[in-house]
Amino acid sequence: MINATFKALGDVLSPEFRSILLKAIGLTLALFIAVLVGVEVLISWLTIFSWAWGDTLLAIGTGVFLVAAFFFLMPAVMAIFAGLFLDDVAARVEQRHYPGDRVGVPLGGFKAVTTALQFAAVVLLVNLAILPSVFFAFGAFVLVAANAYLLSREFFEMVAMRHMDVDAARALRKSNSPGVFASGFVPALLSLVPVLNLVVPLFAASYFVHIFKQVRASSP
Repeated sequence: MINATFKALGDVLSPEFRSILLKAIGLTLALFIAVLVGVEVLISWLTIFSWAWGDTLLAIGTGVFLVAAFFFLMPAVMAIFAGLFLDDVAARVEQRHYPGDRVGVPLGGFKAVTTALQFAAVVLLVNLAILPSVFFAFGAFVLVAANAYLLSREFFEMVAMRHMDVDAARALRKSNSPGVFASGFVPALLSLVPVLNLVVPLFAASYFVHIFKQVRASSP
């Protein structure tokens, strides 16, 4: 896990990944700007307060909500990113670090995007379901653990599907579930760090290629 983390960080900062990095940051910012603009437009329509203090409180509440949404929606953004860029990232990681291994077969744009969108919806629903737990002492851990499981499951299986069929990919993950689940804590925790979380989607894609290679090499 530590080795994969440093390798993925090196990938993110390398010149070969610069174009994908810019796309990743641009996509993440565009999604959150769209949410920001949408909420602001909605609030401008809902002029329900006739007092200045009411409008001020609404503006403050909106700001707090948007800041929270930036962190809360990051796992779903990462899931979408997997469908859009994972094949490109995985191919570059494999060429850079594992030139002697068999090259993975791309999932294909439509299949990858539809799978990622379906999983993004699952991630969002799960996060909404466990959101009330945040108000308790254990809530933050529950949220991080849930996202660690969901992200590790999606990224690992999508990377594995470049080398084997769906059933084999799922079986490989399940047979190594403790280690794969533990690996999910790295991107789940990094997604909570301001500014750094903008590059976490790219990091996660590279990171799980390394995790998959390690798991496959150690599996019988």
